[in-house]
Amino acid sequence: MKRLLGLCGALALLFATPALFAANQPHPKPAKKPLPVPKEQAVVTHASVTIDGQRIPYTTTTGTLLLYNKKHQATASVFYIAYTEDGKNPATRPITFAYNGGPGFASALVDIGGFGPRRIVWPAPGDIKAEQPPYRLENNQYSILRSTDLVFIDAVGTGYSRIVGYGTPQMFYGFVADGRAFAQFIERYVAKFGRWNSPKFLLGESYGTTRNAVLSNDLVNDGVYLNGVIMCSTVLDFPTINFSAGNDLPYILYLPTYAAVAWYHHRVHPRPASLPALVQETEQFARGPYLNALFAGTTLPAAQKQQIAQRLQQLTGIPVSLWLKADLRITLPVFQRHVMGSTGPMTGRYDGRFLIDELQPLLPRGGRGNEGATTSAIWGALTSTFDNYVSRTLGFKSNRIYIQSSGTVFRDWNWTYHPPVNDLGSGVGTLSTMNVATSLTRAMNNDPGMQVMFNNGYFDMATPFFATEYTVDHMDLPASLRANVHFDFYPVGHMLYVNPKALPMLQRNIGQFIAMATASAAGH
Repeated sequence: MKRLLGLCGALALLFATPALFAANQPHPKPAKKPLPVPKEQAVVTHASVTIDGQRIPYTTTTGTLLLYNKKHQATASVFYIAYTEDGKNPATRPITFAYNGGPGFASALVDIGGFGPRRIVWPAPGDIKAEQPPYRLENNQYSILRSTDLVFIDAVGTGYSRIVGYGTPQMFYGFVADGRAFAQFIERYVAKFGRWNSPKFLLGESYGTTRNAVLSNDLVNDGVYLNGVIMCSTVLDFPTINFSAGNDLPYILYLPTYAAVAWYHHRVHPRPASLPALVQETEQFARGPYLNALFAGTTLPAAQKQQIAQRLQQLTGIPVSLWLKADLRITLPVFQRHVMGSTGPMTGRYDGRFLIDELQPLLPRGGRGNEGATTSAIWGALTSTFDNYVSRTLGFKSNRIYIQSSGTVFRDWNWTYHPPVNDLGSGVGTLSTMNVATSLTRAMNNDPGMQVMFNNGYFDMATPFFATEYTVDHMDLPASLRANVHFDFYPVGHMLYVNPKALPMLQRNIGQFIAMATASAAGH
């Protein structure tokens, strides 16, 4: 009887109506409706800028390009601003693709911040009146437009760049996805505007340097060789800047920056006349006695620990008692709160020259009551000036808000990355252990004519210069390629162009780098 019921049940299922069958099945989710796809735009204006006494006429193209998936369905609309010098041969004129970092920051900062033909007059440290509107935008006599055409690109989810059509956040928010998106944009741009044969450069700031490493490898893999890669305030190996239990590396690599910031604020006694000399002296101490002391851990003799703490006080102005209390390991937030004295203001993280008072100085960690000294000083000028510049000067109209910084992009970012030359593991998906330096190594090895320039600020406490030097020394570059790496240092913080005293040096050094990298390619 049981077998008969089972058979009847099976027959009933076999001959059940489609409606009855469907009623007993889980309903599939309806296909997601694609987002609207806007048309590509291009608004063209003309202007000129005088650099070193030479008038340079240029054309500005402000617009968008679409990105596509493998089915040629639109996935993103990418906003860009391109400056091209008039009357030049595109086949020989260098072109540089530039962007900021975050991840989640638009590229306005590297455009009107100091590299484009117009620049903000930034407030100096402590100049409260200059932090208030109205702000000034002036012709930038230090623009690198003198040496290269410029294309400033906003990452998807920032600026006016956004997901459209069949796009999803997973296609853009991550190491790998971001690199592929930028590679597609660059390849689409050079095809649309006839720049395939132009000498090509990448310029990235902060996370933009991380992007440089991944993107350069992607482009070279696609057969798009680069003349040069320009790094501004670099981070490729994230453990070098992340203070975590058991990781002594950041303490060693931050020490020269601590000394530089203390020197700037006259907290070093006696104060050397030369900042570079102090930096070199501190680097020698950091890679020698200080490294050995941290390596010893709890086996370090008390007398030797006292000597190390006294030397640390001489270099940073932080008292011996605090160095001893911290077991010779002072994290960045602790340094920011104490370098100006126990009751003094905090220094900026992006630029140690800037100061801001703490609203709640007795909290265990500082910075809860403000946006940070550097951000507070410059953010208002950037937001107001750029929005006004794009809409009124460049004539690009949008009913959307320009997103200077996107917390959504950062929150949804996929930190997983598989190093292309690492056979020891499969990659780790955490910010504190990520290292993309090997991507740059591979790109340089496959494109051996590529030159790489590292620009570093002495007062940058977000991406310290000694960490960049350490990273390059551990990239496993072949000896034949070491001559392709170039370093320059400036008396400024993370945003190298904020200090007007650094701008002439920055323009000269980048200009010479571009000329060298272009000439070496033309002369082969």
